[in-house]
Amino acid sequence: MKGLLKNLGLLLILAGVIILVVCSFTGDLNNNTLLGTSILLMVLGLISYIVLNKKLAD
Repeated sequence: MKGLLKNLGLLLILAGVIILVVCSFTGDLNNNTLLGTSILLMVLGLISYIVLNKKLAD
């Protein structure tokens, strides 16, 4: 369980990147919902990565 929590931030960032790559390949770069979702996932992933790894290290 700790391993999953430790990698949760990276998984969220990866999900955001996958959304961006799929949007790029399909040419749907004008869809603000998908672009906003991907940046939100990446920001939440970065924050959770920092916070969870700091708490799990203690």
